[in-house]
Amino acid sequence: MAKRHPTTIAEYIAAAPAAGQPHLRRLYAILKEIAPDAEEAIKWGTPFFVEPRFLFAFSGHKAHCSFTLMEAGLEPFRKELAKHRTTKGLLQIPYTEPLPEALIRKIAKARVRAVKARDDDGFW
Repeated sequence: MAKRHPTTIAEYIAAAPAAGQPHLRRLYAILKEIAPDAEEAIKWGTPFFVEPRFLFAFSGHKAHCSFTLMEAGLEPFRKELAKHRTTKGLLQIPYTEPLPEALIRKIAKARVRAVKARDDDGFW
């Protein structure tokens, strides 16, 4: 029998590795607080926030969670992100480390402002 894929963010978190669920619940709460009116959706198996364009997403993995934006969303924070593992548009947080809540809030708020102002260069 095929495994049922999560259709809500709550289901996604419940299906994530147990070690990551506290990080994912907290990350979700922060993003929900920053973008309370954003549409929440599971797209490509990942929780997304959209208002009216892509704001951010997050995902849980075996040993870490990821907070995903457009490259332009992380670029202004490169100095603050220097001690964290990143790619062009993703912040990776190991479950063994505390969630950098203040930094996530700062980045998420800037992304919401940019999307509302249509000042970002992302295509989503």
